[in-house]
Amino acid sequence: MTPVYLKSFSFPGELREADYIRCLKRTCYSGVYPFKIFPLKGLDDLEFSPITIFCGGNGSGKSTILNLIAEKLALLRHSAFSGGAFFTPFVELCSVECEELSPSSQILSSDDVFDYMLNIRYLNDGIDVRREELFEEYLSRKYSSHQLKSLKEYDDWKESYDAKSKSQSQYVRERLMRNVDMRSNGESAMRYFVEHITENALYLLDEPENSLSVPLQMDLAKFISDSTRYFGCQFVIATHSPIMLSLPGAKIYDLNEAPVQETAWTEVENVKALFRFFEDHRNEFTAKGG
Repeated sequence: MTPVYLKSFSFPGELREADYIRCLKRTCYSGVYPFKIFPLKGLDDLEFSPITIFCGGNGSGKSTILNLIAEKLALLRHSAFSGGAFFTPFVELCSVECEELSPSSQILSSDDVFDYMLNIRYLNDGIDVRREELFEEYLSRKYSSHQLKSLKEYDDWKESYDAKSKSQSQYVRERLMRNVDMRSNGESAMRYFVEHITENALYLLDEPENSLSVPLQMDLAKFISDSTRYFGCQFVIATHSPIMLSLPGAKIYDLNEAPVQETAWTEVENVKALFRFFEDHRNEFTAKGG
């Protein structure tokens, strides 16, 4: 049976939120985020399945929910997070039912993926600069007439001797790590998830489809499904992607609705809009034998 580590999450509710806000001694705050968001959606409690998905437009609160859960469970993060002055008090007012989690449990955001890709690019840029320096160093040493005059010069003399006895490619290769395998952004993003998602853990994924082409989104969806089915993982996902929404057996909460309730992926407005788009262009596919 597929495990469900995170079973439920409860928000403070309108009355407890109102009591907290009433007790504030200062009134100069421009906002009290994340207070006052979820009562408007009629959202008090969430129940979780092996795969649970939050969908909705920008500002609907889906990423906020993931971050609330991550903070409540003290999950591993890969970048700093600050939800503002009232985020921690709000988290303290929430409650959660969850089994003991593996240390591998974590939240993975689209920002983490972008940072990963940038780090690869920066590393490769540095390697490329060093490679050019070594090319110049090799030529300088190979054709120098430097002679060993004292032990203090031994290391420098040895480098020159090495240059004279080896080819340029051998000399540079021995002193330079190979470039990190540089794939496309989408391939690097996919590799990020494969590297971080292991076995028997809870994973919160915030818009994992960013940077992924449609075929790679399909690959990720299968990877998530297999990780749940065969490797004891549980996923909570915030997404816009119809492909992620179509994950078999997923429990889907549409945060565009009030009150928020579980829905079928085919009933999500974003998915229906995309379906209508392709229906409107059906003749263009059939005309080309599609």
